[in-house]
Amino acid sequence: MDSIRVVICGDEGVGKSSLITTLVKEKFVPSIQHLIPPISIPKDFSGSPYSPKSSVLIDTLSSDLNNVQDQIRQADVIWLVYSDRYTYERISLYWIPMFRSMGVNLPIVLCNNKSDLDELPDESESILNEELIPLLKEFKEIEACIRCSAKENYNVNQAFYLCQRAVTHPIAPLYDYKESNLKPLALNALKRVFYLCDTDQDGYLNDAEFLQLQLKCFHKSLDINELNTIKMTLNSALPGTATERGITEEGFLALNKLYAESGRHETIWGILRAFHYTDSLSIDDKILYPKIDVPHGSSVELSPNGYRFLVDLFLLFDKDNDGGLNDEELNQLFYPTPGVPRSWQEFNFPRTVVCNEQGYVTLQGWLAQWSMTTFLDYKTTLAYLGYFGYEDKSTIGKVSGTTTALRITKPRKVRKRNGKVYRGSVSDRTVFNCFILGAPGCGKTSLMESFLGRQYSEVYSPTIQRSIAVNNVELIGGKQCYLILEELGELEPAILENSSKLDSCDVICLAYDSSDPESFQHLIELRRLYPKLDSIPMVFVALKADLDKQQQRCDIQPENYTRSLFLPPPLHISSSWASSLTELLVQLVNSAAEPRSATSGLEPEPIDTEGLVNPFLIGCGAVGFMVIVSVWYLRKSIVGER
Repeated sequence: MDSIRVVICGDEGVGKSSLITTLVKEKFVPSIQHLIPPISIPKDFSGSPYSPKSSVLIDTLSSDLNNVQDQIRQADVIWLVYSDRYTYERISLYWIPMFRSMGVNLPIVLCNNKSDLDELPDESESILNEELIPLLKEFKEIEACIRCSAKENYNVNQAFYLCQRAVTHPIAPLYDYKESNLKPLALNALKRVFYLCDTDQDGYLNDAEFLQLQLKCFHKSLDINELNTIKMTLNSALPGTATERGITEEGFLALNKLYAESGRHETIWGILRAFHYTDSLSIDDKILYPKIDVPHGSSVELSPNGYRFLVDLFLLFDKDNDGGLNDEELNQLFYPTPGVPRSWQEFNFPRTVVCNEQGYVTLQGWLAQWSMTTFLDYKTTLAYLGYFGYEDKSTIGKVSGTTTALRITKPRKVRKRNGKVYRGSVSDRTVFNCFILGAPGCGKTSLMESFLGRQYSEVYSPTIQRSIAVNNVELIGGKQCYLILEELGELEPAILENSSKLDSCDVICLAYDSSDPESFQHLIELRRLYPKLDSIPMVFVALKADLDKQQQRCDIQPENYTRSLFLPPPLHISSSWASSLTELLVQLVNSAAEPRSATSGLEPEPIDTEGLVNPFLIGCGAVGFMVIVSVWYLRKSIVGER
């Protein structure tokens, strides 16, 4: 914070102007003017590292109510002063009700001035218990209470520091004096901090983890004696919370409660702000929703850093090393987040990806799901990386955010030949999106199930809701990429009329049932109804090829139809023929990467593919490495079970 405004309020004669003068001159001045003009105090005036760049002190006259209220509306904190029994009573009867009637929500530092007038030496303790503590518990606005004397320069600097701290490190969001406990939002934030610092997820902060937390938050370490003192203090307050294994979550929360009760708000805020919490105890939007510039025609994918982080996350929470995340492990993994992303739930995750025999998501499926999420909605990926505590190891000490976990592909160019507009080839894409279109019952759902290695049902069930699946595809030469298959359901008409939705589609799979004579006519009608489809690469597919092939009841047979569009003939696919499915997937990816050969109405011409294919295959290398890791881990798990 660059600057704060401290408005000093109170009844006439309580010593407001004297406090300001003593603070600035560091000594008592008997004769001063009735109203001190605004004074700006620089950061180096205070020895605290938490001080703002400047603090402006505003003196007021209680008789000039309009000015008092104007200044309060511009204030960051109120320094409220009283000096005797009468002015003490007016704190609760006049001043705080007046602040509340104005609708302001400002912290108040309550100051009992003229402590030099105490008749008895031990009167300070009784005043604290009888006057200050009751007000502190009754009014949530009161951030701190202090006794001071402008005449003796007693606690004046400390009172000013409390005003600064009330703004820079407020206690109100952290601690509830009435309940004598940390507030729920603070507890939740600290639990998340504990979770992220417990890097081995054993439920304890061992010495190394605690020292790393100290270094991250305060940029200095603790020696072993200081750490042992903390543990002894914890065990005295709450036995069993600091053991040889480390400090438990309960102990970590108790430690921060002790900090709050002893007035060490800065320590708690130092921890929370190191983990990007704001004053409202929400994670900073700059971490969850950083702004990145995605040019038109570009897509967003995970970078090698992003894949590496997600692999490590999977391995950390696969507690039983079975190669899959069960429900309990997934719940624990998503503990520091709002839960499984809403978009995942809408598409019935983990049915969208490859799972093992028990139905648990594998590393292969885990990486595929995040690749799809990043492609379709990169903002969700960025937010969850923030929740997971992603940090770029190469930028420790700097605010790198989460954007280094992503990469932006080059914009896809648009070409034109013989009056026909078509999409240019891409060389750096590793994730592609495909819409599957076709007549009801032609086998689209079975194709998607086979894509994920699942058995398809013989009983027909129409697809109502939009359905999605994602998996890696191995190309010629062993290169890997991810392919997203979407079945649009009842949303098909709306999506096919939406230009932005069509722009996100890299290739269309036009499927028909080769055993149903009425099936192909549906595709002809689709192209007639939605002419924009012709701008997207398309692959025709004859499904259920293991059944008897039927003559299609349309003016032109599929082979002749595709020939008239200068497209390859339909691929004959059966869910029971694994090799045919592989051939289709490879052709879909190749068509998405090099649209010229799969764009309808575009006459072929000899082209030099050497400069196009190789960069594309190289671009799939990072994804290929991650997929190989996932397959290796799965095999290792299976061998381990045996």
